Amino acid sequence: MADPAKSSHRARQPAPGVIATDVPARLDRLPWSRWHWRIVIGLGTVWILDGLEVTIVGNMAGRLAQSGSGIAITTAQVTTVAAAVYVAGACTGALFFGWLTDRLGRKKLFMVTLAVYLAATAVTALSWTAWFFFLCRFVTGFGIGGEYAAINSAIDELIPARVRGRVDLIINGSFWVGAAIGAFATIALLDTALFATDVGWRLAFGTGVVLGLVILLVRRHVPESPRWLFTHGRAPEAEQVVIEAEQAVERESGRPLPAATGEPILIRERVPLGFDTIVHTVIARYPRHTALGLALFAGQAFLYNSVTFGYATILTTYFSVPEGHTGYYFAVIAVGNFLGPLLLGRLFDTVGRKPMIAGTYVGSGVLLFATAALFQHGVLSAATMTACWTAVLFLASAGASAAYLTVSEIFPLEARAMSIAFFYTVGTAVGGISGPLLFNGLVSSGKVSDTVLAFCIGAALMTAAGLVEAAIGVRAERRSLESLAAPLSAVTPPERT
Repeated sequence: MADPAKSSHRARQPAPGVIATDVPARLDRLPWSRWHWRIVIGLGTVWILDGLEVTIVGNMAGRLAQSGSGIAITTAQVTTVAAAVYVAGACTGALFFGWLTDRLGRKKLFMVTLAVYLAATAVTALSWTAWFFFLCRFVTGFGIGGEYAAINSAIDELIPARVRGRVDLIINGSFWVGAAIGAFATIALLDTALFATDVGWRLAFGTGVVLGLVILLVRRHVPESPRWLFTHGRAPEAEQVVIEAEQAVERESGRPLPAATGEPILIRERVPLGFDTIVHTVIARYPRHTALGLALFAGQAFLYNSVTFGYATILTTYFSVPEGHTGYYFAVIAVGNFLGPLLLGRLFDTVGRKPMIAGTYVGSGVLLFATAALFQHGVLSAATMTACWTAVLFLASAGASAAYLTVSEIFPLEARAMSIAFFYTVGTAVGGISGPLLFNGLVSSGKVSDTVLAFCIGAALMTAAGLVEAAIGVRAERRSLESLAAPLSAVTPPERT
């Protein structure tokens, strides 16, 4: 079993207010184990909930607007106003909970944010009028936005550097597992032979609550990030988390772990950072990283929020697909989206971040331009349009997932959650709020030229973001987080005593 006495790099006190720790190196050298699977299941599966939630609302827009649904709302209100309100809630929640995550810890907040999501989703099922539905969607988004900041920072700080890329991509891509489940679920729940008009859509929200409760139970056993602990003056707790992980891995493998290599890092205990310090760190100290993050998030947020909230409208408007059957097509797209990160994720750790992110962004943009041209010439059917979008999003999904990975890796630990929140909020405010409003306005007009324009806008943004990555992207593969961006509390070697 791991023995603290056998390492010369355990947390120690080289000078007043300064600690030396090899916790990052010890976490990065751990082989994959059940301990890591518990983290992935407890934290990563929440994106399944997000995918389920968004898809259900998008596919049920027509049913909610029907007479007898039990709620006074129109299809346009669901696909535009409710979509924008959900994203606005997510942006607000990301900033609020992201700030708290860096101050209070990853674990406290990823428990709170999931609880907020569960409560809001459950209450949504009781909606009877548009304003209450909008309120519930805002609070649901508020919880999901907090999840993005708390979860991505915790996962990247607990997963070994050599596999951080593929794990992060697959976890973020699991959104589409939820989307597929939601698509198939709506097929049954929209069937009035099975469920009344005012019952099926309410049960759909209940599905998310049940799944969320299971995740909440698993999440209780996920530890706090040792990296966060040692930068907040809680070195003994950080040490204990790592020792328990090492012991669990050794019991599973039946052999001792190799010693951690490299010099320990020195950390000076400090009070929590103010918002102004975090903003200065993100913008002034890392301007190129800031430009990169904004480009990646704006491109993927516009494309994905537009497609998620508008594809059913395209199918019904241009291909006369019955509202109750749009779920079949969306399920195919969802599978393609998940397969992208699943099959390409390993390459982000081997070929490298920069070529893979640039390639997936530009590649998806080029394919979307081609899809727009085919659509304009009237040669696509509902099936072939879906096939084109599946190819586009196979690449785009891997790139979009890598956007979260990128901003989590290239900023200091003390500002990691807030950085994720900042880029998610700005990118989503640009692409996630304007995207559904603009996209739905164009595709709902019934004019082919308007829909082609919507496709080309999304393609141009993705292509531009890929070119930015090619120019100023960071080669972060297989590198420790601390080597990519030193903690703000790090002490330089001359201060050693």
